[in-house]
Amino acid sequence: MLLGVVFVVSTLIFAVQDENKTEELKKTIKEDRSTGNSSSYRITAIDIPADLNFADEVVPQKDPEIMERVDREFLVNTYWQSNALLLMKRANKYFPVIEPILAKNGIPDDFKYLAVAESALTNVVSHAGATGFWQIMKGTGKEYGLEINANVDERYHLEKSTQVACDYLNRWYKKYGSWTLTAAAYNAGPGAINKFLGIQKVDNYYDLLLGQETGRYVFRIMAIKEILSNPDKYGFDIKKEDMYSAIPTFKVEVQEPVANFADFASKYEINYKILKRHNPWLREPHLNNASRKKYVLEIPNKGYYKAM
Repeated sequence: MLLGVVFVVSTLIFAVQDENKTEELKKTIKEDRSTGNSSSYRITAIDIPADLNFADEVVPQKDPEIMERVDREFLVNTYWQSNALLLMKRANKYFPVIEPILAKNGIPDDFKYLAVAESALTNVVSHAGATGFWQIMKGTGKEYGLEINANVDERYHLEKSTQVACDYLNRWYKKYGSWTLTAAAYNAGPGAINKFLGIQKVDNYYDLLLGQETGRYVFRIMAIKEILSNPDKYGFDIKKEDMYSAIPTFKVEVQEPVANFADFASKYEINYKILKRHNPWLREPHLNNASRKKYVLEIPNKGYYKAM
């Protein structure tokens, strides 16, 4: 009987405490609202910029159907916070490599965000076999001069694959005269875009009815561009020291076979993992190189990794 009394009393005490906490919380929220501040996490609609564009091609923002699609990409990419933070960190490391190659080839700077949309700035391989930052298919890579075999796959070489992406984009911009259609062709393939343009009798991306992935594609790039360019505006508190940065390297030329890259790496006081990190286009722990072709490897400067 005593245990029953204790239980009842304890229950009453906890009930009173819970009620007090609830009232305190209500009071805090009320105070926050009155001052315009909130200590609680809040989900809000996103204010879309009035001058939204891709490569200076203006979005028809008076079209409600277009704006629903834009809104979706802003919401998804703003509130997927962990992914957005990773993209910001990686962009700081890789954009300085990509930007000058785009500029040299006359490709609008906005296309660096296409690489973000394609691969999240990682050397991923799609289910269809598209590979690297720019998601280049094997046939396309070979057509544009990349070496792709068991030993070497230059789709993983950031500078060379970026150059191929530029060549591809310039080729199709000459046909379409539109960077939005060129971006869509990068995603779906020019054959598909040509087919849809012919069937639907329109001449621009915004009037095309496309499959979900390509229909979202340019809007997703624009949302990523806006969020990464203005992180504070979208609630991201990230400092320069939080960013990833490139490790300084020097170049080493190789014109002969390499029997074992682990042994090769040790000559430069690094291990195989570090060598591959800086040269992901090397696909095997050796290099046949019967033709004595010249390859250029990136070797990190001393002091950036622990001594081997």
